[in-house]
Amino acid sequence: MTDSLLHQRFSRRNLMRGGLLLGGGLLLGGAATGCATPTGTPGPTTVSLALNRSLVSLDNKLNQFDAALTVQRGVRQALTEIDANLKPQLVLADRFELVEPTRWFVHLRDGVRYSDGSPVRVEDVATALKMYSEVDGSFVGGFFPEWPTVEPMDASSFSLLTTKPVPVLDYLMSNILITPAAANRPEELQSGVGSGPYVVTSSDRGTGNYTLERNTQYWGPAPNIETVRVRFVPEESSRVVTLRSGEVDVIDSITPDAADQLEGLSNVGVERVDGVRLNQLFYNFRKPADHPLANARVRKALTYAINGPALIDQVMQGSATASRGVIPSILDGAIETGEYVYDPARARGELDALGVRDLNLKIIWESGEFAADTDIMESVVQMFSDIGVRTSLQQFEPGGDIMQWRQGKAGDWDVLGNGFPSPTGLAITIMQGMYAGTPEKEATRDTYHGYQFPEIAAAIARASEEVDPTRRGQLLADAQRQIWDTVPCLWSFVPKSVLAKRDRIQDVTLRPTNSYNLSAATLV
Repeated sequence: MTDSLLHQRFSRRNLMRGGLLLGGGLLLGGAATGCATPTGTPGPTTVSLALNRSLVSLDNKLNQFDAALTVQRGVRQALTEIDANLKPQLVLADRFELVEPTRWFVHLRDGVRYSDGSPVRVEDVATALKMYSEVDGSFVGGFFPEWPTVEPMDASSFSLLTTKPVPVLDYLMSNILITPAAANRPEELQSGVGSGPYVVTSSDRGTGNYTLERNTQYWGPAPNIETVRVRFVPEESSRVVTLRSGEVDVIDSITPDAADQLEGLSNVGVERVDGVRLNQLFYNFRKPADHPLANARVRKALTYAINGPALIDQVMQGSATASRGVIPSILDGAIETGEYVYDPARARGELDALGVRDLNLKIIWESGEFAADTDIMESVVQMFSDIGVRTSLQQFEPGGDIMQWRQGKAGDWDVLGNGFPSPTGLAITIMQGMYAGTPEKEATRDTYHGYQFPEIAAAIARASEEVDPTRRGQLLADAQRQIWDTVPCLWSFVPKSVLAKRDRIQDVTLRPTNSYNLSAATLV
């Protein structure tokens, strides 16, 4: 870590403190006014949320950053959801039971209906599964070892059938948002009705701004808050100032700098919980066989260049923990497999021994992927420079074409700054999504950045089919050790989920998934 970076961090911290003490005028005059967002404090029955990433859809087939769960589940619902204890709870279903190793019985809750008054039907569930399965590059698809099929029994009962056991299907189905069959498509939906406690009354995908109103047709308890305004405010300084001024009520994914300042203010609180997201600098596994990064020993040597403790302590100021495995330790089934070691002399020595010289690496990432992302990337450039590796950075704005790059359909890159959640709270889910790549998945660019190891995919498949929890845990542990040995990441860390809110909004229980139940929140 260079002295100049530390000076930059302290300067930014002092600038934020000064902006807060002065009422934020200087900061608002710059970044905030550049955002085409509504202004003015929310009314007595309205809450305003400022997100750090643009919410391009209230569907989740292709993309789902963690904080979007809060808004998505306010409009569209699934058969189940994952609660604050990372356990499945029934939503549209009132029964979801494993009756045979490959058969689940599901019964739709009496009276569940969409905001237009039409009932939620068995056909809607079947169509939703079909649409999710047909999306190219699906976010959700990677979680499923296979897609279940629906066998109707009557108007509200059906079976979910699989060819092999999927003992965590009640967890996985929390990711399948149900919409009327006739309106569903194999793409992220930009319109249509949902069964949730809110309806969308205005939206602008380009700016990421939405207005939600209480759903008068909601089948469950009426939400406490009448109106929700959702805004995309990419600059953290702007989000902080708008929270302080009362223009917004909740901001998500804030840095330690912002949290420290906000905790000192009256009428503002900060919530933190250990998260289920793995943030990583992931290698590109689509490199040709003669490329240095195709060699696991080269990938391992490069890890020694990264001063992880300095990044966590000085850049992220303790708001994350260093990974000691290939998935977050909070997940059910996670084990420690090793740790990242900082030893630049060893990095240079091993690269020399492998004949790797004049290495040029390109790192890409999307703004807002994790807190302090730009500072982390600039620090990595310096660390690589210290071992003689040249590095270039390419930063993508939210809503840009980084998805095409990640799928290997656009430009070339070497390392990707990215994050991957486990919205079920299970080790098997994130392992299925990240590490169970196959040639069939790669044909549709549904692997995680080209990661394909047949023996690992087979081990994860065996674990996903194991009904006995003890045996499943053993299989998952073996697979995690194998994954660690492939060196998938230059470095990785697990951030805490953090949000700040004004005291006028209560009953916001932040979950490890970086989301909360919007309909349970209240205004005082």
